[in-house]
Parts: sequence; structure tokens; C-alpha cells
Amino acid sequence: MTSLADIRIEYGLHGLSPAECADDPLQQLQHWLDDAIRAGAAEPTAMTLSTVSDDGRPSARIVLLKGMEQGQLHFFTNYDSRKGKQLAGSPWAAVTFFWPELERQVRVEGRVTQLPAAVSDAYFSSRPRGSRIGAWASAQSQPLDDGISLAARVEALNARYPDEVPRPPHWGGYGLSPDRVEFWQGRPSRLHDRVLYLPDGTGWQRSRLQP
Repeated sequence: MTSLADIRIEYGLHGLSPAECADDPLQQLQHWLDDAIRAGAAEPTAMTLSTVSDDGRPSARIVLLKGMEQGQLHFFTNYDSRKGKQLAGSPWAAVTFFWPELERQVRVEGRVTQLPAAVSDAYFSSRPRGSRIGAWASAQSQPLDDGISLAARVEALNARYPDEVPRPPHWGGYGLSPDRVEFWQGRPSRLHDRVLYLPDGTGWQRSRLQP
């Protein structure tokens, strides 16, 4: 039986320096997203979203990046879910991307705000019908007694909305405005390349971190 302590991968596909990074971190993130898509990464837009409760207890889950506009990362969810309630209490969060195919990681930290209703409406209308019905049917993060009641709600909602499915008032988007972004490129002997972006008042300053 393999020891967990013995499982390791030696990285070395690429290097990374501040000089080769874009001036803006979201532009650099877009470059790496494009690379991940071209490389056939599974769920290239998947990111771990970390939030904290009122008592400072962290929790994390995977969500999907659905846009980068006006300096924000966009994602969508149920406002009444555990993460929605935590963001209402503490609007600071972090997201992490990991693309093992490219030996790359990106960490983004910043303040999160709800997106305008028009933005949430536009994205909701683009979702498959089943996902739109599901947003109404599921009281996300609440206990589920059995699958029958959920299936019954789905059936009732399909009857209620035979054509257009409006966006539920408890569902919508968030925008994370970064104030710290780090790009990580795996390197041999765990001497990884790390480039940190921090705001400098007029733009972004790039620097290298020790591995």
C-alpha cells in the first residue's frame, strides 16, 4: 500500500518571472485560462471559493468562474446558501484555481459584492432550463429529508413555469474585486516560481516570492 507521504510529482514544464507577466493580473489570468482551455483541462473555470463565518471559521467549495468584467471575477449562487450567508456577514473571500495539466495555480483575494440584478438576470436566462428550475427547487445548504420532496418541487415548478423561468429573488451573482493575486508555476525540487500582484495606487506592482 502506497504511503501518502511518498506521493509526489516533479514539476518542470514552464518557468515564470514578473517581467513576462501582463501589467494587469486579470489579463494574466485570462492568458492562463486560455492556456488551460487549450490544454484540455477538466473544468478549467473551476475555482475553490473560501469564505469565513461570523466567528472566523473558514469554509471552501468549488464554484465556476462565469466572467471577468470591470476588474471583477463573477460567480453565481443562492444568496441563502451557506456561502451566501457568510459573504453577507463578511464580504471578504479568496478563490484558487489549479490546473495540474499545466502545473499552475492562481490565488485571488479581495472584497465581494452582489452584482446588479440586470447582470444576474442575463446570466440566469442563459442557463439550461433544468438548472433554472433547480435554482427554484433547492433551498441550498438546508437539510434534505428525502429525494421525493425535491423531485415533487421540480415537477410542480415545471408545471408552474411551462415556458420562461424567471430568476428567483434569492439567486444571483457576485463580483470579487481583487486586491491580491498570486500566480504559481511549479518548478523542479519544489523551487516554484511565484509572482505576486499588489495594487500600488495607480495600477499593480509585480514582485517575486520565495517558494
